[in-house]
Amino acid sequence: MQNEVILPLVGYLALVFLLSFYAYRRRQTGEFLNEYFLGSRSMGGFVLAMTITATYISASSFIGGPGAAYKYGIGWVLLSLIQLPAIWLSLGVLGKKFAILARRYNAVTLNDMLYARYQSRILVWFASVSLLVAFVGAMTVQFIGGARLLEAAAGIPYGTGLLIFGLSIALYTAFGGFRASVLNDALQGLVMLLGTVLLLVGTIYKAGGLSEAVSTLRTIDPNLVSPHGADNILSGPFMASFWVLVCFGVIGLPHTAVRCISYRDSKAVHRGIIIGTIVMAILMFGMHLAGALGRAIIPDLTIPDQVIPTLMITVLPPIAAGIFLAAPMAAIMSTINAQLLQSSATIVKDLYLNLFPQQIKQEKKLARISSFSTLFLGILLLLAAWQPPEMLIWLNLLAFGGLQAVFLWPLVLGLYWEKANAHGALASMLTGAISYTLLASFSINLLGFHPIVPSLLLSLLAFGIGNLFGSKQIQQTAASQ
Repeated sequence: MQNEVILPLVGYLALVFLLSFYAYRRRQTGEFLNEYFLGSRSMGGFVLAMTITATYISASSFIGGPGAAYKYGIGWVLLSLIQLPAIWLSLGVLGKKFAILARRYNAVTLNDMLYARYQSRILVWFASVSLLVAFVGAMTVQFIGGARLLEAAAGIPYGTGLLIFGLSIALYTAFGGFRASVLNDALQGLVMLLGTVLLLVGTIYKAGGLSEAVSTLRTIDPNLVSPHGADNILSGPFMASFWVLVCFGVIGLPHTAVRCISYRDSKAVHRGIIIGTIVMAILMFGMHLAGALGRAIIPDLTIPDQVIPTLMITVLPPIAAGIFLAAPMAAIMSTINAQLLQSSATIVKDLYLNLFPQQIKQEKKLARISSFSTLFLGILLLLAAWQPPEMLIWLNLLAFGGLQAVFLWPLVLGLYWEKANAHGALASMLTGAISYTLLASFSINLLGFHPIVPSLLLSLLAFGIGNLFGSKQIQQTAASQ
């Protein structure tokens, strides 16, 4: 193990636990469900920007994305910038209207919003099960990314790193709740910015300058500096699919959407959009460019996902490497804690309290169940991550797509289409889930498009058809407020 690399990381983890202890103390005041799962809806603009950015940026962005840029070249760096409007879309489309209705309905989870809008228990149960299944896949990717990072950068065996990483996140999320999550997201966002700048500058310097690095890439493979990428992977349908999957479709991600019901006021939203987009631009461009240029320094990696950990120990002095190690760890931890909390909220609020509504007043019991379910999920994910795949980005995109196919249209149309009803929403969810599962499982790419594109089109069509057979009564919606 490399002690000089590990020491800064240990200091960072200690700070994370201090923030979580502060959040735990704050949790003792106020209503449990609102405090534990939403932080009493008190986020300001800077914290909102950092938490939604840190939640969105994950192992895929710090490990899988740069790994793809290493393999396919600078064209993938340009492709990654397709994601820049994601924060603006999430807060702009959902934002104010979502938050107003959440306060009116006293909604704590995304499924609370769906029930208030559509008045269907069947829809909520299906949404809950879909969310838990997809989140298990998505969080497993993050656990694998964290363990691989510790293995490559600090010499910690994969299994040991997985235990350290997984138990740390499960503990601080379980006891600190949402407030711990967003406070740590703010810290983690700053750490990610610092780490990204350090690594990119170190990579360019080690490669002999930007022009020298590009020349070396051209020598290895001219397509590495082509807009179409190595193997001409970046076709029109592929790029359109990628935009839908990692930008437009982000509106339908539950752990992103819940950030839109937990901020303080409209000023926080406006500041969050501006700050979040700037932070997103720096992180996406910096990390993917470092991954692409890294091939000029380390041309023979067999596992592309190892490029960032390998670059870190190659181009940075040990202390700086330790500081940077905290950056991808922060990205991974922030995504996991958001998804863990959503999963726990789904179990407690959407499933348990729907079965036993009289338990709503038993706050101490709810606190124990919430913490236990978070810990249990963390242990389950440790087991699921024990045998990792080679490239994380595809597994992560698979889980992303599943969530979007289920939630996107019921959320957006529920807010903006006055006549949307439960029949349409449930038809959309079922069609999106089934079509995406079949297309993705059998690797069917209609006209070259990723399965998410036809799945969203089919689920939109199903919404319209299902809506014809539902109640004609106009329900109370965001559009009529």
